Amino acid sequence: MRAGRCSRPWPRQPFPKLVLSLGIPLNAIAFWVFCYKLKRWTETRVYMINLIVADSFLLFALPFLIYFTKYEHPMDNLCFTIQGIYFTNMPMSILIITLIAIDRYIAIKFPLKAKILRSPLKSASICGALWIILMIYSYLQPQFYDKKEKVCFRKQSTQPSYTLLASLIFGYFIPLAIVTFCSVQVIKCLKKKMIMSPHETKLIQKAIRIISANLCVFTVCFSPLYIALLSRFAVDVAGACSLLSEVNACVQICACLANSNCCLDAFCYYFAAKEFQQFPSLFPTCLSMRRKMSPTGVQQLSCTSF
Repeated sequence: MRAGRCSRPWPRQPFPKLVLSLGIPLNAIAFWVFCYKLKRWTETRVYMINLIVADSFLLFALPFLIYFTKYEHPMDNLCFTIQGIYFTNMPMSILIITLIAIDRYIAIKFPLKAKILRSPLKSASICGALWIILMIYSYLQPQFYDKKEKVCFRKQSTQPSYTLLASLIFGYFIPLAIVTFCSVQVIKCLKKKMIMSPHETKLIQKAIRIISANLCVFTVCFSPLYIALLSRFAVDVAGACSLLSEVNACVQICACLANSNCCLDAFCYYFAAKEFQQFPSLFPTCLSMRRKMSPTGVQQLSCTSF
């Protein structure tokens, strides 16, 4: 059975139309805010616009996913196109959130080097490179599926996909480790600043809550899906066809939660950008702490912002 197909029916996904009804207006408002309301181009603004574009394309694919879930649609050009959009934009959302975490970590932890390492142009270049890489990947995906699968968005073959395993590791679990590390380090740094600067305690507490909420949303939304996909790979390796129906049902339910992230991003990072724009004074505080530790005591001023 390992290289064959299981005859069990694919479970129908209870796809929430709520994601569509909320996601479209929220992302439209977020796009308007980040493109037209903010006065200055920053790294976070560049990342957020790219994140909104990725989430919007994901929302575009959702009605087709609802249809493909109800009916056994063959692997045709429409299917390849929607798969390409889906397999590009969910990983892109994950990677942009990872970039935001890294950018925030550099700005808070290394404020002196941040002026060299960070710039809106560099952020735009990184995002552009990621779009190209993921588009190439999504173009190659249909050729892989065309050989082994007959129904759109349904892996019926029980042959283990090592391409899928690599995608899970590099597309989520490594970014999860990076986001977690950066968020924890930034929170630790901000807590130290809270001791050094009591008058900014309330502002720093807000920042800590936002970073914690972003990490929590990222983990809660995406982890169940990628753990379920990892379970599907394990089932294929073991050839346990009896578990396939349950694992597929779990994958589809967890996909609903992952897709809801395109609604939550608009909330999380709007408030993040808004709050971080309000405390540039944290950076001189961080610099003054570093000057005290510096043996030369050279007075260097460098201010970074989100």
